Parts: sequence; structure tokens; C-alpha cells
Amino acid sequence: MNVYTAVEHAFEPQYLRTLERQILASRYFVANNLNRDFIGTRGFSIVFRRAEVARVVGEFPFFAPYLERVLDADCNAFYLNPLLLGRGSRVDPHVDRSLRAYFPTITEPRVVSVLYVVVPPDLVGGELVLARKKRTLARVRPAVNLLVNFGGDLLHSVGRVESDGRRLSLVCEQYALTPDELEAVPAYQVERGSRAYD
Repeated sequence: MNVYTAVEHAFEPQYLRTLERQILASRYFVANNLNRDFIGTRGFSIVFRRAEVARVVGEFPFFAPYLERVLDADCNAFYLNPLLLGRGSRVDPHVDRSLRAYFPTITEPRVVSVLYVVVPPDLVGGELVLARKKRTLARVRPAVNLLVNFGGDLLHSVGRVESDGRRLSLVCEQYALTPDELEAVPAYQVERGSRAYD
């Protein structure tokens, strides 16, 4: 793919309002369980194999339209997480390998899909920066209902948010794993804070 692809007005506006309400009301929504690169963020994560998509939708029906739209047919494992940033939050440069907790040498995702659910109209900072090594390839300014896909091998970061308001996105790391890698990944698990729920 190119550095990234972007689709504006990806969903009906009502769906974005439903996503915001349901994500923020979720009992799993707490200070983020992601690694030290995620500064001052909130959210939770769902690990699942392709065979468990129906279970994810059964537990979290508000994710159904997003998953139907973004899941790559060639991928067999996924790491889905809503991600909330506010003033002072940032995400330092990293390559997504969130499933390495289950298989330390796991390959990077084939693709990462990001839907911007809520973006303050006067957002300062909070841009998605895509890079390879130390070379910046693209800067993506968040916009409500913008769906972005980028290669999972890219280094990426989110600039420090300098304004008030919520910057809420829904992120899905999509993996095409070998049989050994897939066997190591839970069929379905919800993670929040330092706890995991089967």
C-alpha cells in the first residue's frame, strides 16, 4: 500500500455518536493497559482470532459495523482497542506488536486501521506521524469519521495533545500469523489495566 490510505465520512454520523457513548460507558474503559509509549491515555483491548469475530460482536455489538468494514480477509488475529487522549497525552514512536505478550517473536501486523470517533474542532497537536527509521513519511491530522489504514511495519506516534477535549479513536492491529503464532494467541480475551478477562 501507499504510506497510508484515508477514507473521509467512513460511517453514518449516528454510528460515531453510538461508538463514543458505548466506549466511554464500558466497564472495561480505564487507564490504558498498553506499554510505556502510551502516555496519559485511556482505553481497553480485545484480542481475538478470526473464528471469534461473532463473539466480539455479541459482547460488543457497537463494534460490528467497524469490524465488518475494516477486517482484512487475509488476517487471522486482531488486537482491537479504543484509545482516548486528552490534554497532555501522547504516544511515543513504536511499531505495533501488541500480540508479542503471547508470542515474543511475533511478526508485526499486516495493517493497522484507525477510525477517529471524536476529535475536538480546535485540536492542537494529536497528529498521527508515520515514519520508517528516522524518516517521517506522513503526518495525518485527525478528523471525525476519518478511517486511516497504514502498514503495520511503520513506526508511528501521536503528537502531544495541547488542547482540551477528547481525541477518541478505534484502532485495530490486523495480523496474518503462522500456525504456531496463532496457536499462542488467545482465541478471545479482553484486557484492561493489568487484568485480562476470558
